Order: sequence, then C-alpha cells, then structure tokens
Amino acid sequence: MGKSVPDPKSGTPRRKTGETESAAPWRGVLVLAFGAFAIGTDEFVLAGVLPELGDSLSVGITTAGQVVTVFALTCAVMAPALATLTAAWPRHKVLKLSVLIYLLGVVGTGLAPSFPVVLAAQVVAAVGAGLYIPAASVTASALMGPERRGRAIAAVTTGLTAATALGAPIGTVVGSVLDWRATMWFIALLAVLSLFGVFTLVPAVVAGAPGGLRRRLAPLGDRRVVAVLAATLVAFTAAYIVYTYMAEVFHPATGGDGRKLAILMFAFGLTGMVGNFYAGTLADRFGARVVVGGAVTLLAASLLVLPLATGSFAAAAVVIVVYGIAAWGITAPQQSRLISLDPESAPLLISLNAAFLYLAIALSGVIGAVGISTIGARNISLVGAAVAVLALGLSELGHRLAQNARARTAKATA
Repeated sequence: MGKSVPDPKSGTPRRKTGETESAAPWRGVLVLAFGAFAIGTDEFVLAGVLPELGDSLSVGITTAGQVVTVFALTCAVMAPALATLTAAWPRHKVLKLSVLIYLLGVVGTGLAPSFPVVLAAQVVAAVGAGLYIPAASVTASALMGPERRGRAIAAVTTGLTAATALGAPIGTVVGSVLDWRATMWFIALLAVLSLFGVFTLVPAVVAGAPGGLRRRLAPLGDRRVVAVLAATLVAFTAAYIVYTYMAEVFHPATGGDGRKLAILMFAFGLTGMVGNFYAGTLADRFGARVVVGGAVTLLAASLLVLPLATGSFAAAAVVIVVYGIAAWGITAPQQSRLISLDPESAPLLISLNAAFLYLAIALSGVIGAVGISTIGARNISLVGAAVAVLALGLSELGHRLAQNARARTAKATA
C-alpha cells in the first residue's frame, strides 16, 4: 500500500504509489468518521441505559441522567483548551492520544464500583472525545483539500449522527439483555477498532491550526457567529431534553422493555441521518436559514404533541420519526451558515459549533431533571417546545445580523 506524504503548501496528502489520489484521502476520512461514531455511541447510549445504571448503583433516574450532563459539559469546556494545548502537535498524534484517553475512560466506566467513580471515568472519556472531534475535523479537511472541506467535515459529523441511529440502539439492547457494563465493553470494542484504523489508515498531514486560545475564540467577537452558535445551543437543548430521558418519557409506551426503547432510539437516529442529509441538500437549494427555520418549527410542533403519544408504542414511533428528522435537520444547515460567514476558519467554527452542541446536551440533562421533578417526565417535552421557539428567534436574529453586515459592506465598497 502506498504511503501518504503531505504537500508542503496545502498539507493535503499526496499518494506515492498504489492508490488513486481520490480513494486514499476518503479512506482516512471514513476512519475518522468511524471514530466519531465510536465516541458518539458512549454519549448517546447512556440515555438508553439510565434505568439499568441507576438500579445497579442505587441512584434515581434524574441523578443517573447527570452522567450525560457531565460527559457533554466536559467536552464543551475542554475542547477549545485541549485543541490549543495540542495545536503544534501533528494531528495523527493528537488523534491517537485522544482515542487512547477515551478508551481509558470507557474501560474505567465499565469497571466503576460506584456512581461517583462512573462520573470520574466519564470525565476522562469526555476529555478524549473533546480532543478527538476538532482534531478529526481538521484532519479530514486537510486530507480532502479546500475544495472538498465541507464534505469532509460533514462526513466526520455524520459519524456522530450514526451513533444515534446504530450505536445507541445496539448498546441499549446489549444493556437490557445483559447489563449496562456490557454496553461499556461494546463501546470499548468500537474504540479499539477506531484506534486500529487511526494507526493504520489515517496518514500524517500538515494541518494548520490557530495556535492560541485567543485566536481560537476570536470568532466569538463576531455577533453573527455568536447568534448562529446561540441558535445551535438553544435548539439542541430543546431537542435533547427529551432524548436524554427517553427511557423515562416513553416508559408507558415501552413498558420498561429495553428492546422497544432501542427501536425508538433506532427510529430517532435513522430518521435523523435522513434529516441531516436532506437538510444539507435543501440548504444548498433554498438557503440554510430557511431550512433551519423549518426544522426548528417542526421540532417545536413535535415536542408539543409528544405528550399525547407516550402511552402508545405505535404513536410514540410516529412522533419519534418527526422528532428525529427535525432535531438532526438543524445540524448541517447551521454548519453551512457558519462556514459561509468565514470560509477560511471553517474547521475552527465547526469545532466551536461542536462545543456548543455538547454544552446543549449538558444543559438538557439539567433542565430535563428539573422538569421531571416539577411537571413529570410525560410533560418535559413542553419545556423543549418553548426552548425551540426561543431558538427560532435566535436563528432569525443571526440572519438579520448577517444581512446588516452585508449591507454595510456593500455601502462601504460602493
């Protein structure tokens, strides 16, 4: 198999022998996407095994739900800092280290004797995850070159989407048939396969990255970027309030059967993948702002009617399909909006968007816990619907700020 050598100007790998120029980079990108799938499975599957985890460690469902919060919050906080600390490192070394740290955290979770140790182990796993996703996005971008940067980054993030469609349901079934610790060993296997792929199929690349934390956070000084990131934060908070506590919300429909819950999670993830793909296509045709507005509106509507569907498995499945399409239909258009604001900073903006997504998942765990304690699991989707309306307003604010900026630029150059 031919070796890959980075182009000294662009950092895009050139093949020496044995493979076409188009096949080799995509192979590396697919490996990076599988790594995102492995990492996303840990985060998303925890929502499906909360009852088993809580019973095993003698904690309530809302307390167990804070595992999701801790993982996501650690990723959100640590990702920019870790990316800065490792900015001068070769990307392939960062990728290997991140998967190793993640694997250590997953194994520690599987062996944990108590809930506090589970939380500590998940912090370790989240450190690896927070380091991996930005590094994988930058590496994928460098592998494919500027002309295919968007598709490369989208492929990596699709790995996270696939985690909800395949990884989380499979892990949930494993947890219900065996126990939640078996689920962690399943995730550890995915991490080992990912590590093998990174070692063998991801070539070394030269990928430029802003070196300081101030430079990494510089886009937050742009009000347009802040508005789009705020819309991501609030929209995904709305979406994950229900998903984090799906086992409790749909308990009347599933009767506590983990296999039925896995079917609902599979429906959410699979339709989410479809929604993510077609949302990107529609954004190219009609504009990202229009697609985001439609997706958030559909999300709010599905969350409003969701309490009526929690008592019937068939009704729950129908609502879950709409809910999944709407929730994941926000992702690709939001990324497209960010890239359009500053194409040269695309990897940086995508990593910030990922950080805000993780922060949203963390907030959803807290808000959902409070909601369950006050209005019950059946009705927490109503809180999500209200939050989704706020996200719609922030999305429109971002559009107006972008319009005003274009108008000022046109006036200045006239």
